[in-house]
Amino acid sequence: MNYKIDNLQYCNWSRDIFEINRKAGLDAVHATIVYHEDFDELQKVISSWNNHFKENSDLIFLGKDYSDIEKAKKENKTAIFFGFQNCSPIEDDIKLIEKVHQQGCRFMQLTYNNQSLLATGCYEKKDSGVTNFGREAIKEMNRVGIVIDMSHSAEQSTLDAIEISEKPIAITHANPFFWHAAKRNKSNNLLKTLADSGGMLGLSLYAHHLKDSTNCTLNSFCEMTAKTAEIMGVKNIGIGSDLCLNQPDSIVEWMRNGTWARAKNYGEGSEKKPGFPKQPDWFLDARGFNNLESGLKKIGFKEDEINGILGNNWYNFYKGIN
Repeated sequence: MNYKIDNLQYCNWSRDIFEINRKAGLDAVHATIVYHEDFDELQKVISSWNNHFKENSDLIFLGKDYSDIEKAKKENKTAIFFGFQNCSPIEDDIKLIEKVHQQGCRFMQLTYNNQSLLATGCYEKKDSGVTNFGREAIKEMNRVGIVIDMSHSAEQSTLDAIEISEKPIAITHANPFFWHAAKRNKSNNLLKTLADSGGMLGLSLYAHHLKDSTNCTLNSFCEMTAKTAEIMGVKNIGIGSDLCLNQPDSIVEWMRNGTWARAKNYGEGSEKKPGFPKQPDWFLDARGFNNLESGLKKIGFKEDEINGILGNNWYNFYKGIN
C-alpha cells in the first residue's frame, strides 16, 4: 500500500482546499493550527476546525495516529493532523502539553524563529540551545506522543533536541543549506545527525526556501532531493510543502511579527516584497505532487523510493513513533 502525505500546510482552510488535497490524492496532511496563539486562543482555533470536520466530513477527519492514515486511504478522505509552529499554547505550564495532545496536537515546534521558553530560533544571533524547561518539555512530549519539530529552530538547539529526545524528531518543512542559503535551511551535519537518529526531513516548496525562489525549476528541486538522499538516506526524506494557499499578506506579517514587535520584520522577504511569494508553476498546490513524481523518476529515483518520498516514509515515521 502506498500513501501520499504532505507533512506541513498552513492554508486559509476551506472546502475548496480540502477538495484540492483530495484531488491530489493526499491521505494525510499535517496542518498548522498555531503560530503565536496562547492556550485560550487555541480553543477558538480548535472550535473552528471542529466546524470544518462537521461541514466537510466527506473529505476530512481528525487524525490521531498512523491507523488514521490507513483509514483515510480506505475511505478516500484526508486525515488532518494538528501541529503547532510555536510552543505558545503551553505557555509556561508543562501540564498543558498533555492537554493539547488530548485535543489533537501531534507536532509542536519548540520555537518559531525567535527565542522561546524552550529553545532558540533560527533568527537569533546567539544559539544557547535547549533550555531547562525545554528539556522537561521534550520528555513530556515523548511521554504523551507529540513529535518534536525543529523546523524554525537554530542549529545547536536542534542538535540538543535530537540528543535529548528518546524518540525521533522531525524537521517538517525545510531544505538543505547547501542548495539555498536561507536561515531556515539546514546544514549537512544537522541533516546527517537527524537521519542517524531516525528523524525525518520534510522538503519545503515555499519559495523563500527554494533556490531561485519562484523561478526554481522542478529539475533543480529533484536534483537537490537526490543529493539530500545521499546525505540522509532516502528513507528519511518526505514532503512538507509549507503551502499557504489563499492566505492574505496580512497573515505573513502576523507570522513574522506576532504581538511582540512594533517595527516590521520582513523575515525572508523584503520591504519591496513583504507578502507571500508566488509558488513555482509546477507546484501551485498539492496537485503538484504529480509533477514531483515525474521529476523524481526522470532523474533516476526508483519507484519504491519515489513512493517513500511522496508519503510512505512519513507513514513509517508516524507508525514508528506510536
